[in-house]
Amino acid sequence: MNDPEFLLARLVSIDSVNPSLVPGARGEAQIGDFVAEWMRGQGLEVHRQETAAPGRTNVIAVARGSGGGRSLMLNAHMDTVGVAGMKVPFEPVVRDGRMSGRGSMDTKAALAAFMCAAVEAPARRLRGDVILTAVVDEEYASLGTEAVVREWKADAAIVGEPSGLQIVTEHKGFVWFQVDTEGVAAHGSLPDVGVDAILMMGKVLAGIEDLGTRLRRSAPHSTLGTGSLHASLITGGQELSSYPASCRLDIERRTIPGETPDTAEAEIRAVIDAIAAREPGFKATVRRTFARGSMEARRDSPIVLCLARQFQKATGNAPIFAGMSGWLDSALLDGAGIPTVVLGPVGSGLHGEEEWVDLDSVRACRDIILGTIEEFCR
Repeated sequence: MNDPEFLLARLVSIDSVNPSLVPGARGEAQIGDFVAEWMRGQGLEVHRQETAAPGRTNVIAVARGSGGGRSLMLNAHMDTVGVAGMKVPFEPVVRDGRMSGRGSMDTKAALAAFMCAAVEAPARRLRGDVILTAVVDEEYASLGTEAVVREWKADAAIVGEPSGLQIVTEHKGFVWFQVDTEGVAAHGSLPDVGVDAILMMGKVLAGIEDLGTRLRRSAPHSTLGTGSLHASLITGGQELSSYPASCRLDIERRTIPGETPDTAEAEIRAVIDAIAAREPGFKATVRRTFARGSMEARRDSPIVLCLARQFQKATGNAPIFAGMSGWLDSALLDGAGIPTVVLGPVGSGLHGEEEWVDLDSVRACRDIILGTIEEFCR
């Protein structure tokens, strides 16, 4: 059986920093070539898929079944965040059963485990297809998985993310908003003329704080807790001696299942409307700039039950179900009608200067995924 440690070391050694996060970064071209060549060399059918990011292509590797069985998609991303502060980000170092390096945990370990499992599928003589989707741009706008769901379908999917070998069936979504307050520019010595847009935004910030408090006191989700929001960015004014004519605030709202971008926007607009009702001359606009939905999979779905059985078989332990507070590509797959669950190895240092993954957990991930392939696609 393929050992994912060697493969993971090769993946970590390839710089695949997302250029949408770090301008001028190398992106996924080199790692995509490696994944495509390795999978093709193992006898799988390989496709390159264009995405909305020019020159950045997904790698789709397919182990075709004989027909009539269920298909399973294995999804993992090839891109990483930047490497600021890291001494040797692309030199995989193994020490005490751990491998360090950028992307070792997030999420080249899951990609290596999935690749090793997928290439074993043809020897199992399965009826269903196994579809590995190694995607670009997960760390920024998920353009890779957006392209996948437009052209590829499966009966179920497993997304590889560092879940600590927990079976993740739900995660939060998010919505971004832009609020602009309008003032009147004037010389700082003319208070009867000038209207301070930054002070107006202060009222918005107070309203956002109150809304956040109400959210924290609302009924929590069983694993994800409550929704939340925070003020992310603020800009305004032109010089010390002038009243600012405008101020802009960017807000992030994290959502739980049952909350939607529309309901989140209604909350923000209610804050603005309440201020306008009690403050003559207050002027503000709200615009939703981006949104990703939450995900909540049924724990009695065939793929979740299958994964749980294979987890217990491979590890000898009962599976632990969990939710994740961050957003994952799994929401796009689930939203496209593909029942989806998340599983990945144990590690630490997510997006940090010291990122590592436990190698035994990577092997366990491979074994769990291979067992799931054998059961689900037979």
